[in-house]
Amino acid sequence: MGSAYYYLLLACFLPPVFLIYPIKGRAIKNSPPSYDVFFAVLALASNLYFCWHAEEIGAMGWEIYPPMTPLICGVVLVVLVLEAARRVGGPVFAGLCLFFATFGLYSSHLPSLLQGMSYGPSRLAAYFSMGPSGIIGLPMRVVGNILIGYMVFAVALQATGGGKFFLDLASALFGFVRGGAAKVSIFSSALFGSISGSSISNVLTTGAITIPAMKKAGYPAHYAAAIEACASTGGVLMPPVMGATAFVMAEFLGLPYVEICIAAVVPSALYYSGLFLQADAYAARTGLKGMPRDQLPSLGVTVKNGWIYIFSLLLLVWMLLYMRWEVWAPFISAALLLLVATTRQHEALRLKQWAGFVRGVGTVLAELAALLAAIGMIIGALSITGVAHSFSSEIIKLAGGQVWLLLALGAITSFVLGMGMTITACYVFLAMVLAPALIRSDLNPLAVHLFIMYWGMASYITPPVALAAFAGAGIAGSDPMKTGFKSMQLGVVKYFVPFFFVLNPGLIFQGPPWEVAQAISGCFLGVLVISASMEGWVLGLGRPPLWLRPVLFIAGLMLAAPELMTDIVGLVLLVACLLFMWTNRRRPGRLHKKEQSNVLAQ
Repeated sequence: MGSAYYYLLLACFLPPVFLIYPIKGRAIKNSPPSYDVFFAVLALASNLYFCWHAEEIGAMGWEIYPPMTPLICGVVLVVLVLEAARRVGGPVFAGLCLFFATFGLYSSHLPSLLQGMSYGPSRLAAYFSMGPSGIIGLPMRVVGNILIGYMVFAVALQATGGGKFFLDLASALFGFVRGGAAKVSIFSSALFGSISGSSISNVLTTGAITIPAMKKAGYPAHYAAAIEACASTGGVLMPPVMGATAFVMAEFLGLPYVEICIAAVVPSALYYSGLFLQADAYAARTGLKGMPRDQLPSLGVTVKNGWIYIFSLLLLVWMLLYMRWEVWAPFISAALLLLVATTRQHEALRLKQWAGFVRGVGTVLAELAALLAAIGMIIGALSITGVAHSFSSEIIKLAGGQVWLLLALGAITSFVLGMGMTITACYVFLAMVLAPALIRSDLNPLAVHLFIMYWGMASYITPPVALAAFAGAGIAGSDPMKTGFKSMQLGVVKYFVPFFFVLNPGLIFQGPPWEVAQAISGCFLGVLVISASMEGWVLGLGRPPLWLRPVLFIAGLMLAAPELMTDIVGLVLLVACLLFMWTNRRRPGRLHKKEQSNVLAQ
């Protein structure tokens, strides 16, 4: 599609940002002040101007030698995009975008790691507003070509009651089992998060119900909040809809989106397995029971009333996997969902649903337009200055060709940037400056890009930022830092699995079938052992002594590591630990004489 289409999209979605988000705070206004209306009109006019002159921009080279009128419109558009990014993404994100927007003014005077070519302000403004790698660059192309449909589907699910259905389904399936309240939270947040694509909104939406339920069932407040934070964060990494970042990744790699989904299946399953197993181990260790069946929804009634949600998801997956209709699949699924949902309910509710649906789609797309247009300027700055190549070369020199060191640097950089940037902005930056260095070290490109995305998300459950954990703590009334550290424990798999799949792409279905099978089986066993060591409970054998837990943890890591020799060593360690626990279990009192008296204190 031509640039006129993307300017038209911005003309539709950028002006509402100034009408929805106030100049201060985050509350949505009913009547915007006159200056916000003026900003909205400017955003509309500047984008329509570029839309009308789209052919001239390319033919006459306006991004290099702009006439005065396009240059003025370009400066206005750049300023408006930065302000919209501030309102939607916050001051830290906007500050980073402003840094990159002005980076080209002085980049030639920086040290070699960040050194690039410098340009004048008019050239930069023209490139950002009219160039192929600026505001209408790769991120906006993703919005226009594929992302709109998936956001429409996500909003349709929420507007028609999909969130409540997921919660009821999880309650019917897991509510009555040991530690049922936590398992309901994990399952429902995974389903809801895979559609919503937002960790924070997932915590605030499902957590408002699941966190009080977990506290009522006997989970400490900080534990309940941490469970919800980890479950909600993992939803963004789970197919079929993984948020905007996965779509940008597909565009970067030149791969169909469905291949990103397939590659993400096992890593997300490993993450949720670790979380689920720890919740179960805690319940077993502390004697927490499931919820009474008479307080839970019936599985049959739940499925009967909400079959359309299951069918729409299965239809979406089928069209992605077999029909390869990446663009039309979400629109078809959303249309079916809306049609069935509206014909089954009363007229008054139908109108309310449609109003909520239209408002939700408009808000989501306005937010995406603001964020991704600003991220486009980051790409533009790295492209026009050439700093991406120099940064990549210097990183390779710094690591001395050591892959582990490169990955460690990548993880640290991703984590630090993830604390101040949106996950998409963090991913885009690292995809340009760090991913080439890792790929040049003979690592699988898809694994490298997933590695960056995973570590960019780590800050959501890791102090000192831990936004998802702190949001959960607010609902639970728990200490935020205590909740954050508990989130780190429960989400421990997130920190290790990216290293494993980037070193053994079999975990993302890259390689021969036997390698894929070995990698997946070894990693799942490793996650089982790691979870047992972290929570201090081995299924069937009880609580291991304190000194044995680090040994179990090492055994789990070695089982999950991508080498046959480490698998063998890990298996030997595991068998030795289990034999020790089994023999001592037959001699009462040897392991923990005071275990039952203090178990609930943890």
